[in-house]
Amino acid sequence: MLSALHSRKGVQLVLGLVFGIAFGFLLQKGGVTKYDVIIGQLLLKDFTVVKVMLSAVIAGMFGVQLLRSLGMANSHVKGGSLGATAVGGLIFGVGFGVLGYCPGTIAGAVGNGFLDALVGGVPGIIIGSGIFAALYPRLQETILNRGDFGELTLPQLLKVSPWAVIFPLAAVLTALLWAIEHNW
Repeated sequence: MLSALHSRKGVQLVLGLVFGIAFGFLLQKGGVTKYDVIIGQLLLKDFTVVKVMLSAVIAGMFGVQLLRSLGMANSHVKGGSLGATAVGGLIFGVGFGVLGYCPGTIAGAVGNGFLDALVGGVPGIIIGSGIFAALYPRLQETILNRGDFGELTLPQLLKVSPWAVIFPLAAVLTALLWAIEHNW
């Protein structure tokens, strides 16, 4: 079934649009497209964003691994490095801290009609992406490849089944969600 989908690019685009709209709708319903909620998270006063993200991580871990176990999906792990993580985190953090949105919530906020996301966020993404693209060759030579850890995953590192990582991690994240919800 899914192999037939790989050859139909038009269907993939339509599905991408449908799932993107659904994702934006769920972000909006979860409240994470609101500037006040995001700033509240950055100030450690409103944990709505963390709760939504941790719930998504738990559901995603189980969903992706279930699809992989059933042979319905393959993982294509992208290699990483400490340098790339630091640069990406810095760019993301500055944009998030200055405007109060991440790329996903900017799209949701624009869909809600929030002008700060449209006027500040969309041009910020475009300009920031352009600057990064222009600097990429130099960054790759100097910073991005430092501390390369390749395509290693946590189950590979620990030499265990992915489920042996997913179940304990899901339990820890669920406990964290419970603690946040109960103001611990």
